Parts: sequence; C-alpha cells; structure tokens
Amino acid sequence: MDRTSTLALTGSPDEQVWQGVSNLVESYVAPRADDLVFILYTVDARDAAAWIFAELSSRGMRPTLFGMNPIHDATVEQRLRAALPAPSTARRIVLLTVERDSMSHFMEIRRALAPHPPESWSVLRIINASEEFFRHSMSVSPQTLSAINGALLKRMMPSRSLHISSSSGTSLDVEIDSTRYRWLSNRGARRDGAFMILPPGEVSTFPANINGRLVADGAFNVTAFTAADARLGQHPVTLEIEEGRVVDFSCASPEIEGLIRRCMTYQNCDRVGELGFGTNVGTQGFIAMNSHINERHPGVHIGLGQHGQKDSVVQYTAKIHLDLITSDAKIRTDSGEVIDSTDLMSFRDESHPNPIESGINEEDIDGDCCGLIPVEVERAKAEYLRLKNCGERQPSG
Repeated sequence: MDRTSTLALTGSPDEQVWQGVSNLVESYVAPRADDLVFILYTVDARDAAAWIFAELSSRGMRPTLFGMNPIHDATVEQRLRAALPAPSTARRIVLLTVERDSMSHFMEIRRALAPHPPESWSVLRIINASEEFFRHSMSVSPQTLSAINGALLKRMMPSRSLHISSSSGTSLDVEIDSTRYRWLSNRGARRDGAFMILPPGEVSTFPANINGRLVADGAFNVTAFTAADARLGQHPVTLEIEEGRVVDFSCASPEIEGLIRRCMTYQNCDRVGELGFGTNVGTQGFIAMNSHINERHPGVHIGLGQHGQKDSVVQYTAKIHLDLITSDAKIRTDSGEVIDSTDLMSFRDESHPNPIESGINEEDIDGDCCGLIPVEVERAKAEYLRLKNCGERQPSG
C-alpha cells in the first residue's frame, strides 16, 4: 500500500518524520501480523494519527480509527466497547491514543478493556503528537533508552546525595532517599496489560531535600494552556531553592515571568515535587511547543507543584505542575562518579534493573494528568481564544 496516497487530505511530512513514524511502529508498537490495532485520536492530532494508520497499513495491517474529543467524550467508552472483540478472542489488542495537548479517557479505556485478560492487551498513549514528536522523540530505540535509564538508576538510587551543575550556572545539592521515594523510569518498554507513555526518555524521583540554584536555559513544560514559546535559551529562568521550596525566581522575559508567577499563586506550587533527568538522546534541541518532548531532552529538570509519588508518602497536592529544564547537566554522586548529560550514549551497552526487584515504577503516570489540567485548560483556552479573536476584530482607526 502506498502510504503517501492515504495522506492526501492531511499532507505528507518529510523523510525524517516518516522515519520516526516507522520507528514508532517497528520498535514501540511492535505489532504482530494478527494484532487488532485501534487508534483513538483528537482532531488536533489527526495528521499524526493518519501517518501511523498509513504506516501500519503499508505493513498489511488494518487498524480501526476512532475520533474522540479531548478531556470529555461521553461516547468514547461505549464506542470502544462495541468495537473490541469478545474477551475470549485469542488475538492481541493494541490500542494507541494520539493527542497533542491532552491525555484523556484513562478510566474509559480501562473500563472498556476490563473484561479482557491483561496479557491480551496493551495501550500506548502519545502526547504532543506532531512532526516534532516523530523527528525528536522517535529516533532512539526502547533498548537504548532502557540501557541509559538503567545506568542512571544504578548510579543514583544507591546515593544519599547528589550535586547537580550545568553550564548555565545551576548548582544544586540534593538529598536522595530511595527507600522512601520511588523512582520512575520512562523508557518506552511496552508491557502487556499496562499503559505506556510516549514520548519516552526520563528517570525521576522526589528529592528528600534540595537546596541551591537552578538556571533553566532549556525550556519549560507546564500543565496549563499557554501560547508562549517554551524555549528559554534567550531568557533563562533562575530559581533559588531552600529546603525544597522556591524562595525567589527571575526571568528576563515578562511573559515567562508572568507565567511562573501565575503558577506560584496555586497552593504548594512553590514546592519541588520532582527531580527529573531527560534521557532521550534523539532530542537534540528544544522546540517552541509546551511539551514533554522538551522534558525528555538530556539534562536536569525541576518539577514544581504536583509530585509523582503516592499520596501516602508525599502528603500534599497541587493543581499544576511546572517543569523547568536545563540544556545540559553534570550529576556527581556521593561515590564521586560524574554523569554528563552530553555523554549518555556511553551507557548504551548497560542494562536496566528489574523493576519489580528494584522497586522502580516503569511508567510515569496512570491517569489523565500528564497533559493539561482538564478544567484549567478548557477555561484558559476559551479565554485566550476569545481575547485573541476580539483583538483581531478591533477596528484599525
């Protein structure tokens, strides 16, 4: 099947993007010939869904396409139930959700799949579906990411302290408690009966304590709608952190400083809820989109606000999560070893610890909070579009 003809209505991307689509299917979806594949997509990710559909079709498969509304869709569970085979069917179910700014319908998908044995299905949830997703995030295999993630985990988990620096002036002293706070590893390793988040390439934890200065010269990623350019190279954000809380911040961009100030009005959003390390070595630069693509860039990021720990362990919540990302990082463990974010490929021959035996969580989310906060995004986006349209209609004289 000629995949370009399938995309006559959506446009055909360049060869690098096509290679990313092919890598997604080959290495992450890894379909078998008799798999039943379902693609659920939102309208803003229609092109990406069409490219995936075309790639699967070119391999002789016939995926089922479902349009869905982001955040709220009263029909998606019913439609999915009707399309799924009987639970006794021997064929494996592979379900992809393809969205740009949201991650929706976790419970609806979970309920629709509930009658099926866990070994008979897997779900891949794509956020930030776009040309940039395929160009930046899909050029590295899950095997390479597993090796890199594993190398970082084996060095940092046993440590009681880390010192983190960067070329932009970051200097952070971090206390680590791996017996209390879980580590998360997003490496694109698909598992039966589980949800996998893409883009891949990150390890993270909750810092037992953190002090010092972060100079984020890479990008930001925030769980709220914003039209701001996410790149920070021309106007880095500087955070001063004491005992795990932000005590001061600055940015030369009034737009970005205003965004951070608004985030700080939410309760607990001055708390450092995440210490994260990007590991996707295919992400060579930062993009304008508010995205997880930037968060996976090799470097360090501090996540303010909501954490990724169990509520019984970290007993506060926040309505927003703001990641501030550096362009590079050096991590010195308490054994004296230094991990350089610009040299992660040197770990490509290492292995990933067994998640169950090591107490590592394989995925970074099991819900709908990895994209935009549902209520806030709808309200903010509607307000932004209303103001934008009003501004465009103002008389010139």
